Amino acid sequence: MKKITILTSVLFMLISLSAYSQINKIVGKWYTIDEEGRQKSLVNIYQAPSGSYEGVIVTLLTGDPKRLCDKCTGADKNKPVAGLTFIKNMKADKDKLSGGTILDPLDGKIYSCTISYDSKSGKLKVRGSLDGWGLIGRNQAWIKAQNQ
Repeated sequence: MKKITILTSVLFMLISLSAYSQINKIVGKWYTIDEEGRQKSLVNIYQAPSGSYEGVIVTLLTGDPKRLCDKCTGADKNKPVAGLTFIKNMKADKDKLSGGTILDPLDGKIYSCTISYDSKSGKLKVRGSLDGWGLIGRNQAWIKAQNQ
């Protein structure tokens, strides 16, 4: 009986470490990719002091690098897009981040967001959706930035 308890405890620890490992792969710098496969920006996903995960746009790679978020609302209205925290309040949920939002600086709209790491491709799978369940939305695959 004691061996089963120890074995079960070790199994749960390994599952927990595996999920943490996936979250750890999400944290870092990534190139956002548009529908034509072009790099649009360099972003940094990190764990905030509050424990939630956020993403900030580090650099814009297309268009005016000093453009403002003129279609944003509230506190983000007319802020520079570079430096903008556009992913907010994400929580670790097993092997993905979810429960937060992502802002599209092109149209100023805020979407529900889910982020996961695809171990087969090494890409980040980012889904922004209009509904909280992720049924109506779109996906993007972001590429890990090397040496950033």
